[in-house]
Amino acid sequence: MGFVDKLKAGAEQTANKARETAQEVQTKRELNQAYSDLGKTAFGLADRGDISHGDLSAGVDHIKELQARLSDDGDSSDSSDE
Repeated sequence: MGFVDKLKAGAEQTANKARETAQEVQTKRELNQAYSDLGKTAFGLADRGDISHGDLSAGVDHIKELQARLSDDGDSSDSSDE
């Protein structure tokens, strides 16, 4: 195998590895999005009382607290602009 052939083979291996890595990154992003979507659905169900479990309570309370903080921050920034 000549030098150029070795370079081509190495370039092909590198390109294949890059494609595999890109596919893995994309799959991880999709997995994170699926977890996020599931979490939002579970939050909505728990918040409405359609599902209940002790493991969900703390998370639901924390999300409500964060939402309230954002709501409060939005209200205070509106009044400070006047």
